[in-house]
Amino acid sequence: QVQLVESGGGLVQTGGSLRLSCEASGNTFSHNAMAWHRQAPGKQRELVATISTGGTTTYVDFANGRFTISRDNAKNTVYLQMNSLKPEDTAVYYCHAQPTNIPYDFWGQGTQVTVSS
Repeated sequence: QVQLVESGGGLVQTGGSLRLSCEASGNTFSHNAMAWHRQAPGKQRELVATISTGGTTTYVDFANGRFTISRDNAKNTVYLQMNSLKPEDTAVYYCHAQPTNIPYDFWGQGTQVTVSS
């Protein structure tokens, strides 16, 4: 069982920045492919960015150039640095872990990000 705890959400003005953190416990963190997803009110959950066990990153179009995903295996933590935030980035952001050695995945409880115009 992997537990994920997100933090760092909050209220920010348009153009501002936030850094989200997700601390994992329960397994060897370096074995987890990690990702951030988000869900806006009335919309489906969508992928934001991924980072592999080896540190390879991918981004969806709206995140490319503004968001940066990173991981610190020594701290069992994945981060999402979000810059140039827009009101449409308002959502609950969820951390996701996909261990490479077991056929299960895990979600955090989410952290609210609100961008005011």
